[in-house]
Amino acid sequence: SSLLVSSLRNVIPKQVRITTFIIIIATFVTVVDFMLAAIVPQVHKELGAFIALIVVNCLILGRQEAFASKHNIKLALADALGMSLGFTFALLCIGVVREILGSGSLFNISLFGAGFEPWVVMIMPPGGFFTLGFLLLFFNWLQKKRKEKAEGNRPGTQYEEAREFL
Repeated sequence: SSLLVSSLRNVIPKQVRITTFIIIIATFVTVVDFMLAAIVPQVHKELGAFIALIVVNCLILGRQEAFASKHNIKLALADALGMSLGFTFALLCIGVVREILGSGSLFNISLFGAGFEPWVVMIMPPGGFFTLGFLLLFFNWLQKKRKEKAEGNRPGTQYEEAREFL
């Protein structure tokens, strides 16, 4: 990861530097995790969740550099609480969607009846990425609608947006 980060340091914009570093580290950690599972499954089994904790640690360190190191204790604590609650909410949303679509149940209560065909992909790792993508799409759409509502329906707004798009 250091080799890749160093070689890309002049290409990566400062605004997304930390995020890019986290993605690079998470990718390498994931590859190593897969390799351990394939080559030495017993070691992989013993390490369990500890490898995934490396990625979580990167997220925490990134937030520390981005916010806590630049603000006072009160703001840093409020930010940590907000980020923790936000992360918990995001994981809960992703988990609920995956559980409902992947098994047709929630808390072991069947929601769709016997005729439901579960989406097997949703209980696999790609299902997490699909769910995250759709949730991001939904929340971005919701934010755009709120912004449009706050601006009001001014005459010509749609034409201005179309002109900017073209």
